[in-house]
Amino acid sequence: MRTINWQKSSYSGQGEGDACVEVASMGEDIALRESDDPDRVVTTTPTELRSLLDGIKAGEFDRLSLTVTPP
Repeated sequence: MRTINWQKSSYSGQGEGDACVEVASMGEDIALRESDDPDRVVTTTPTELRSLLDGIKAGEFDRLSLTVTPP
């Protein structure tokens, strides 16, 4: 089994309740997960991730309405 080196933003705290998105390189893909739910992993390509980040920075998703359902 290979070791995955997850990286978390330096802006994230290290204490309880400091959940954030973590990223890791997996060969030619990029893996993403939430630190508070590490078993759920999403993979994408660097090109697709760059497109998403560019869209976020450009405000393309500002009108997106998400409904959050409490656990």
